Amino acid sequence: MSDRMGSGSAITWFYYKDLEDAATFYGEAMGFELVVDQQWARIYRAGPGSFLGIVAGENGFCQPQESNAVLFTLVVDDVGPWYRRLQEHGANLVTEIETKEDIQVQCFFLKDPGGYSVEVQQFLDPEVSRLFV
Repeated sequence: MSDRMGSGSAITWFYYKDLEDAATFYGEAMGFELVVDQQWARIYRAGPGSFLGIVAGENGFCQPQESNAVLFTLVVDDVGPWYRRLQEHGANLVTEIETKEDIQVQCFFLKDPGGYSVEVQQFLDPEVSRLFV
């Protein structure tokens, strides 16, 4: 018998001064599916069992901050198309596509409309990649 607990999914919550800017970014630029719209809180599907929630700061448990020590990483099978899509949507790209040989990933970083850091990452090791994509 295992002592490990499980869950069906996970939601990461970000808090915004301007909810509509965040909704446009995640719905249009990132292309995430809106699965629940609670007006001042919205939940987007980032992948199977993975969700991102956005909240109007005046209504949520937390408040928007000027700087956040949070990194939302989206694991994909090819970073190139994502980079081009976000570039076309005018996203605030912070880096170009980088290969990090020591950890066998290819990735790039951007900032969302609320200043949150987002990484789009591809695992280059097929054994690791199959765990996430």
